[in-house]
Amino acid sequence: MDNSDESKAAQKKALRKALLEQRLNLPDRLQRAELLQRVMRIWLVGRTDAVIGAYWPIKGEFDPLPALHRWKEDGELIDQPQPRRIGLPVVNREHKTMTFHAWYPGCPMEEDAYGIPKPKDTELIVPTLLFVPCVGYGPGGYRLGYGGGFYDRMLGSLSPRPFTVGLGFGTGFVDDLEPEPHDVPLDAILNDHGVVWPV
Repeated sequence: MDNSDESKAAQKKALRKALLEQRLNLPDRLQRAELLQRVMRIWLVGRTDAVIGAYWPIKGEFDPLPALHRWKEDGELIDQPQPRRIGLPVVNREHKTMTFHAWYPGCPMEEDAYGIPKPKDTELIVPTLLFVPCVGYGPGGYRLGYGGGFYDRMLGSLSPRPFTVGLGFGTGFVDDLEPEPHDVPLDAILNDHGVVWPV
């Protein structure tokens, strides 16, 4: 790694830290979360996906599960060819892989290798649509994550690749975010103002 790469890595680390602090200290988090729940529910209308992957919120992330539970319940009211399912990630620390297991409110949970709750002993499911948390995001559909690379590796291994949708608050937009060569752009990004990608 040359000095310019080290400098870029240090800048990204500092940006990640600043965005996380800002997100954890949002004074209007509840209002922003309510708006993003609404944006998500509207965005899902008309989608034909029956299996959606999401995440358990940590570090001040937006919680997508209430909107997804409502989406699942709405699916039970209409004549669907197959029932709607929600999956949460199960990370294998040793192999650095991520799979999705069925989640529903009240299902048994346990902590994964990183201390994040995951479904316990529920079946493996394969989402066609995946909601991804964003520490930050920028033009072109690129996201800034925590730096572990799990989502990029997992997306690279999935075939067919699910439609990927980033979720974040408006404060997470970084207009000069530079993607790295291994970064895979998201198909869409939603925030508390609406759809911010594609524009």
